[in-house]
Amino acid sequence: MVRSERHPRGLLDTSVVIDLERVPIDSLPIEVAICAVTLAELAAGPHATTDQDERGRRQDRLQRLEATFDPIPFGVNAARAYGRVFAAVFEAGRKPRGARAVDLLIAAVAAAEDLPLYTRNPDDFRSLGKMIEIVAV
Repeated sequence: MVRSERHPRGLLDTSVVIDLERVPIDSLPIEVAICAVTLAELAAGPHATTDQDERGRRQDRLQRLEATFDPIPFGVNAARAYGRVFAAVFEAGRKPRGARAVDLLIAAVAAAEDLPLYTRNPDDFRSLGKMIEIVAV
């Protein structure tokens, strides 16, 4: 999809948050949002590496994001939307488990909040195109 104008607001997937400093600003919405699920995913990051330097970078990223964003919580509406997201992925023949489940929780927040989802991994969300606008960056 090619857009000629920026969305007023959008939800960033963890993949975008991780690469945020390398993503062109004009490929993002005017107002960016993250959700609590993204913070949870990033909080696990420092513990998922044995490299001390990388652990420090991940911890720094998490702390900067916590100081910058007021994340959208995963609430009742997102929980309801997750059922629809799960069904769409399951019906497409994909397995909504493991690491993919975290991506789908983020997608459920986007659906519940009626926000486009910005991602570096659009294929992870390909079966959700009728439910959520997926924006590849």
